[in-house]
Amino acid sequence: MSQTMPLRLHHHAWITDDQEANRRFYEDVIGLPLVAAWTEREVLSGAERAYSHALYGLADGSALAFFQFADPKDQEEFKTDINSTPLRHLALKVEAETQEAILKRINAAEYPESNAHVINHGFCVSLYITDPNGLILEFAVDHPDVEKIDAERRATAHADLARWLAGNHTSNNHWR
Repeated sequence: MSQTMPLRLHHHAWITDDQEANRRFYEDVIGLPLVAAWTEREVLSGAERAYSHALYGLADGSALAFFQFADPKDQEEFKTDINSTPLRHLALKVEAETQEAILKRINAAEYPESNAHVINHGFCVSLYITDPNGLILEFAVDHPDVEKIDAERRATAHADLARWLAGNHTSNNHWR
């Protein structure tokens, strides 16, 4: 049986209260280029609304997208208040040099709210940063043996999940 899978992430959308502060963070500090800025009027949820939609490009052609509405009432209506937790985040694969450069720029830009920190997960080393909108970003550098690790996890994925669901919660991450 042939199964068609998505090709790649097209974009991940979020709301921002300040497109320029967001641009400075993503383009000037993180290093993602602004690749499009759409300004539109369309009917959303039964009312015509004016908004901007700015996209920041990733190397594979995907993007991070941010919306801001012209009318503060629209902005409030569409803004998503989400329980902040480190487990709700957007992870991006990077090389070690890129991760180091992002950390240096975030420290130099003095974004105290960024809460920048690094965690070694064994299979990858991750830099976590909170953006000006409250979105947590992870910049992950894969372990040098990522292909071996990936093959191991793929071979046992269903059995590992079944074991965990059955109540055996022992760790299978011997890469830490």
